[in-house]
Amino acid sequence: MITIYLKQYNKIIRNADTSLFDELGYDDILWIDMLLPTIKEQKAVENFMEINLQTKQQVEEIESTSKYSETENAIISNSNFFVPTGESFIIEPVSFIISNEGVLVSVRSAEFRTFRETEKRLQMNYRSYSTGYHIFITLLEVRIDFDADMVELIAKQVASLSKDMNSEDAIDKQVIHRINALQESTMLLRENIFDRQRVLSGILRSERFPNDIYPRLQLMIKDVNSLINHADFSFQRLDYIQDAALGLINIEQNEIVKIFSVAAVIFMPATLIASIYGMNFSIMPEVHWRYGYLFAIALMILCSGLTIWFFRFKKWL
Repeated sequence: MITIYLKQYNKIIRNADTSLFDELGYDDILWIDMLLPTIKEQKAVENFMEINLQTKQQVEEIESTSKYSETENAIISNSNFFVPTGESFIIEPVSFIISNEGVLVSVRSAEFRTFRETEKRLQMNYRSYSTGYHIFITLLEVRIDFDADMVELIAKQVASLSKDMNSEDAIDKQVIHRINALQESTMLLRENIFDRQRVLSGILRSERFPNDIYPRLQLMIKDVNSLINHADFSFQRLDYIQDAALGLINIEQNEIVKIFSVAAVIFMPATLIASIYGMNFSIMPEVHWRYGYLFAIALMILCSGLTIWFFRFKKWL
């Protein structure tokens, strides 16, 4: 699907007809948004813009030059965006190309809140978006706002997990799984924010963007650095919670081992007595004694009782 944003009659018009490329020029088009485009749509955009769209492999590369680069005819940038999937999320890359004439081309494979929100802003205040450069910066601004929401959401989940741990007497596997899931989400979020930082740094070094954009870039970089610090704090807090959870599990295991150890020691004297009288030597005086059996039982009970008393006296129980 392709959406073409046209500058006509002092407003922005959306159109999905690629035949417009034969009738319009660069000055008439502001933004070409491509969502899972067909081969025909890709060819139409490439012929009109006189550029080659990036392949999926090129978009997914992690080199710094793949995140932001400039050619003689265009600016190429690739950035990762979140797609919520229940309690977690996946990352989908998006390719951006800005021609020297200021036309923005975006190629994506999923629907994002960032694009819907940017489209709303574009329709409400179209005068602030005179070029594709301004739309591209707005997309990054909206994305950073959503990144901040994700950081806050993870921070709340970490706080909730910490509260649940403090209120529970036992730690089960579910808690460990929750910690691991939050750690994974935090790492993905942190990597995604770093990706945004690299793109902004590339734009800041560029001289092609309009002058009114650079003050906004300074604020965006400050916001990104702040988000990185918050994500780092959440990750450190998760490490602390994980250490605390493992410590509680070790304490529970030690209590169990302690119970078995005490039980073994309590019955050790009784086992020794039973072993001695189980030898059945004929010279043993208790063998033919009328009260020998009761004496052995009473001796076992007495020894076990003295062992328990000694443990309690030492406050080992």
